[in-house]
Amino acid sequence: MGKKSQLDGFGADVSRRRFLVGAGVVSVLAATGFASAGCSSTTSGDTLKKAQDAGKITVGYAGERPHSFKDGDKVTGAAIAIDGAAYKELGIDQLDGVLVDFGGLIPGLKAGRFDAVSADMSILPKRCQEVAFSTPTFRYTTALMTPAGNPLGLMNLDDAQAAGVTVAVMAGALEGSYCEKLGINSVAVDTAQDGMDAVASGRVDAFALTGVTLHYMKKQQPDAPVDVMPSFVQVLDGVPQVSGGAATFRTEDTSLVDAFNEKVRGIVTDKDRYLSLVSEFGFSETEMPDPSWTTEKFCNGELG
Repeated sequence: MGKKSQLDGFGADVSRRRFLVGAGVVSVLAATGFASAGCSSTTSGDTLKKAQDAGKITVGYAGERPHSFKDGDKVTGAAIAIDGAAYKELGIDQLDGVLVDFGGLIPGLKAGRFDAVSADMSILPKRCQEVAFSTPTFRYTTALMTPAGNPLGLMNLDDAQAAGVTVAVMAGALEGSYCEKLGINSVAVDTAQDGMDAVASGRVDAFALTGVTLHYMKKQQPDAPVDVMPSFVQVLDGVPQVSGGAATFRTEDTSLVDAFNEKVRGIVTDKDRYLSLVSEFGFSETEMPDPSWTTEKFCNGELG
């Protein structure tokens, strides 16, 4: 698998699903209880008890829109919204957020630089050998960005295949492999903004990328002459291409994982509550994890 640089913007979503990059840590100040933190966390003792006694927990986040990112002097995003709500139910009102390059999340967690990770990281068998994941909190889906009005009526990649159109994809992203398997003519772009510009200029007929990213981009640039179709799960050879994201913990912090799971399950299985937390970031019901999904199935390679 290749590697891709991470940006604090629209080009960064790819790595969370399949790729790892170099480590780095940047502390940021977040409002409403999400404050910057130094690297003073330790792996000794009961992390849950320490966090509850202190009323705060140090959590690593990746600067990737719309999952977790810095917006002005605040750290925000869907992962922060969901995980923060679960921690508050555990009596942990303050999250000291440390913004970290995506590839630095697992190393930083294992090194004790923070107590947990909230970055919608995909649950992959290889990662399960190093860290513990919560119950799935997010479903990765695909969407198409089209010219305004969707003149060709493209709703998914099967439509693009049938129409014989040209689709932009992020270099190294899963959507590129989907297009290859479907025989779709694709053009690789370096960033999500490049893909949006290619659609707006008419150089391609559509841009395929993670649904939440495209919906969030459109929300941030409402005057752009593009539309984003509803998110979907691509099917290849009769198999849905599913991918689930979750919060991440050290393997020894079993009490924290168990307590977090107890609270977060009530959030991710309640449509109204889930959407109340994440809809502003472009998430829809389509991004809710399937209730039948389990961390064990992803870790064992039965899903994904």
